[in-house]
Amino acid sequence: MEAGEMTSLKRPHSEDDVANMDEIKRQKISEESSETGSNSEQSVDIVTEQPGKPLLEDKKDDILNEEGEEEDNELEESDEEGDPESFADMMKHGLIELDVGITKFVSSHKGFSGILKERYSDFVVHEIGKDGHISHLDDFSVPVDDEDPSEEIFTVLSNEDKQHLEELQLFKNKETSVAIEVIEDTKEKRTVIHHAVKSLFPGLETKTEERDGKKYIVAYHAAGRKALANPRKHSWPKSRGSYCHFVLYKENKDTMDAINVLSKFLRVKPNIFSYMGTKDKRAITVQEIAVLRITAQRLAHLNKCLMNFKLGNFSYKNHPLKLGELQGNHFTVVLRNITGTDDQVQQAMHSLREIGFINYYGMQRFGTTAVPTYQVGRAILQNNWNEVMDLILKPRPGAEKGYLVKCREEWAKTKDPAAALKKLPVKRCVEGQLLRGLSKYGLKNIVSAFGIIPRNNRLMYIHSYQSYIWNNMVSKRIEEYGLKVVSGDLVLKGGTAVHIEEADVDDYTIHDIVMPLPGFDVIYPKHKIGDAYKEMLSADNLDISNMRHKIRDYSLSGAYRKIIIRPQNVRWEVVAYDDPRIPLFNTDLDNLEGKPPPILPTEGKFKALKMEFSLPPSTYATMAIREVLKMDTSIKKQTQLNTIWLR
Repeated sequence: MEAGEMTSLKRPHSEDDVANMDEIKRQKISEESSETGSNSEQSVDIVTEQPGKPLLEDKKDDILNEEGEEEDNELEESDEEGDPESFADMMKHGLIELDVGITKFVSSHKGFSGILKERYSDFVVHEIGKDGHISHLDDFSVPVDDEDPSEEIFTVLSNEDKQHLEELQLFKNKETSVAIEVIEDTKEKRTVIHHAVKSLFPGLETKTEERDGKKYIVAYHAAGRKALANPRKHSWPKSRGSYCHFVLYKENKDTMDAINVLSKFLRVKPNIFSYMGTKDKRAITVQEIAVLRITAQRLAHLNKCLMNFKLGNFSYKNHPLKLGELQGNHFTVVLRNITGTDDQVQQAMHSLREIGFINYYGMQRFGTTAVPTYQVGRAILQNNWNEVMDLILKPRPGAEKGYLVKCREEWAKTKDPAAALKKLPVKRCVEGQLLRGLSKYGLKNIVSAFGIIPRNNRLMYIHSYQSYIWNNMVSKRIEEYGLKVVSGDLVLKGGTAVHIEEADVDDYTIHDIVMPLPGFDVIYPKHKIGDAYKEMLSADNLDISNMRHKIRDYSLSGAYRKIIIRPQNVRWEVVAYDDPRIPLFNTDLDNLEGKPPPILPTEGKFKALKMEFSLPPSTYATMAIREVLKMDTSIKKQTQLNTIWLR
């Protein structure tokens, strides 16, 4: 969750908008692994481990079926965001920046207060592609293609036909085929039905049969279970690129959730989608997506059916997208109810543009509860598996979902994984996966039990620990040497880290300096901070010279990270407003729909700072905002601010 998520204010979407049921969010981890240093994902507002959240989930929420009726929500319990008071109570036991080593600033201006993400529409992210192009949704048109079937394919099948076909496609019944009677028997009508089945239900083939004087279109499996994962090749025109690229505009939904919804609605596997980076839930985000052999026509049809999504800017290309190909992200952020004077704001924003901010790993990296993810990571590296199990499953202070409280209480009382698992309606969360593993492998084989949790989620804990060390060491580096380059600092030359010699100090600036995330394949600074790394790891009973783990997945190679980031394309303005519920600028969708920009008063009850800036991958926008406000950006602190203001 993000700062300010307790607010119930929601931006109106359209006249067809229905009550938005927040899903139980899939847990995710940045592919910008501190182990590989691949920078494959923008690490802005990464959602870290949240108790009781599913790890992998197909979802139907926030979508309408093709007749415009709301689909049933398949999840056993929705993750409603509760009222401000209850959320604030939960966050009394959350982390603050000091807990994870975020303690320093580089600017000299006086800080001021403001509310971050009071509404998710106050935080807009536009992806920057590898060519430097900023993604925008500004075109709903579909490329003209004579090979596309008619629009009739979306309406020719009845709801009953669709249900039977989906059950056949997903092997949910014992039937080997589905017969659809052709009521108005013409060749044209039969052709439309053939196209509809093949287009809407990948993996199925069709043939025409005559039974008792009536014509039927018979659908059957083309190539067994593998056909569902591999869209049909022979039906795709050779002259058309195999991948349909499009811009995905989404509101209040993370990227993986969005792809799960799209794949569910298109009746395809999620792995035929590709993207350059994942985007946060609590924001409006715009990014490029590619999908294998799904027509722009089918994708565009989803705009009539989906809530909180829009698809556009369609084109066909011969290649998918790859994680990490992006140059970064461009942010438009509104900080509401600011207290700073115009002079303070000008000083803060000039400093951000000229100097930048400390490249800390943001609070999102460390979890939102009383048990930080880095503590679990430390226990894994220590090979202390009983501690790993205890940290994940033990009762913890702060308000939690009732079923989680009961599950933890049952575990504390009985240490019976099967009994504790029965208390969980959602079995695919971290706690549920671990309990299922313990039921299968027993309490004496915690390593195997923990291994049931998806790999990325397991590595998240270790990367969190690396981030915790890095934050603390960078704070020490700034405290000890400020923004000076000193002998023994590290810089990258051709991807290789080297120490700066005394004679070369003047050849570099603070923006060149990197520091390592601990691992077996990095070097450390040759000054006091190098010793500080050893001391901190030693205090955690870890040997800096032996970061290999007997389980290969948990061996840390390490990586390097710049300590100061200077944002690009920095712009800002202070605006006045009276109503905290209205947006203060237009989004891509607003512009496409022809909405006029909001008319704001010259003077109003409140002031807001609207700021724009671009960041490279693997940097946290919240840390840039922290430098401007000089405020703690933790959910705990922001919740206190927001709750007080909303009273």
